[in-house]
Amino acid sequence: MASPAGLLEILREKGTPLGPWGDAVASVPRDLFLPDEIEVGDEVVSRSTSPARWLEAAYSDVSVTTQVNDGRPTGPDEYRLPTSSSSQPSVMLEMLALLDVQATDRILELGSGTGLNAAWLAHRVGSDRVVSVEIDPVLAEQAAKNALAAGLCPFIVQGDGEQGRPVGAPCQRVIATYAVTAIPYAWVEQVAVPQGRIVAPWGGSFFPYCFAVLDVRDGGRAEGRFTGYPAFMRSRNLRPARGFLDGFLHHREAADATRTSLSPLRLAQDPDALFYAGLALPDAWHLPVPADDGSGEMTLWILADDRASWASADYTPDGRDYAVAQYGPRRLWDEAEAAYRTWEALGGPSRDRAGLSVTAHGQQAWLDTPEHGLSALTDAPRRRSRGG
Repeated sequence: MASPAGLLEILREKGTPLGPWGDAVASVPRDLFLPDEIEVGDEVVSRSTSPARWLEAAYSDVSVTTQVNDGRPTGPDEYRLPTSSSSQPSVMLEMLALLDVQATDRILELGSGTGLNAAWLAHRVGSDRVVSVEIDPVLAEQAAKNALAAGLCPFIVQGDGEQGRPVGAPCQRVIATYAVTAIPYAWVEQVAVPQGRIVAPWGGSFFPYCFAVLDVRDGGRAEGRFTGYPAFMRSRNLRPARGFLDGFLHHREAADATRTSLSPLRLAQDPDALFYAGLALPDAWHLPVPADDGSGEMTLWILADDRASWASADYTPDGRDYAVAQYGPRRLWDEAEAAYRTWEALGGPSRDRAGLSVTAHGQQAWLDTPEHGLSALTDAPRRRSRGG
């Protein structure tokens, strides 16, 4: 049944913890927040030509892309970068559970998107307690209209979410619906202490799959840990270039060839290793590409956000060492392997042992306690920029 009740039943069958949000899911029609043309995976669905499929997608537990390439016209062979979406409902609920909203909280949302999350929040605590900031003026206007069509009126405003929303501060909860590499201190400043909380997708290009859950403490300090494996779009202010793989590969004939004893597969398949390596490579992304011939072989590509450097490491199932190619001013495989070895030297800790502190002086990642900083990993980019 493609309806709010049907979506609620799907979520219950999946075992999604609904907590106090079940009534919002059942009461706020998701289809009111979606444009007539949406994308589900690689499928483009039009409401006018495929109304049943469109409605099915609207009330499935899937992420729905609602804008690509910031809304500008896109050619048939052009790379399609998703730039706004209606997030997967179960992930939205996971994030709201982490936020631990109380009925009397004032909430600041950063990244309105379609407006559905702001509407859920408004249904729970009242429209007058929810402010949502959207950087895209077209999306901000449409999100407000969507919410109004659902009978809700959270205050949705166009603005730069990195700055928060000083007007009306402080609030008790801050939630971001886009991924950031660093928690802006403006968010910390606008949260009431000591009961305030910030939840945001966090991480650099190498491993952006975390929720940072931070409690704001006296003294202007936010502190907490990481959880979940969300995949959110990046902040538009700091969004790195993306595109087809060929657009990042150049001078392949001039690459340096070496070998490594570190299995590319071991790195690519260990989320804990990827998390800690990501602290050292926030400005490069990785892409494992399996061979399509059933051989079990795989190439792990590492590509700098600035497109100047790239590396590849080739995995073979019977290999003891593996071919590496690197080009550019950086040796990206060497950086990734050094980060992996540092993680090994730390005892191969799991991600749940890591934490984050945010102060007016910046953010610091740590292991187990704030006194045990991870500067051996997080300072690697600064050492690199000095030529070390």
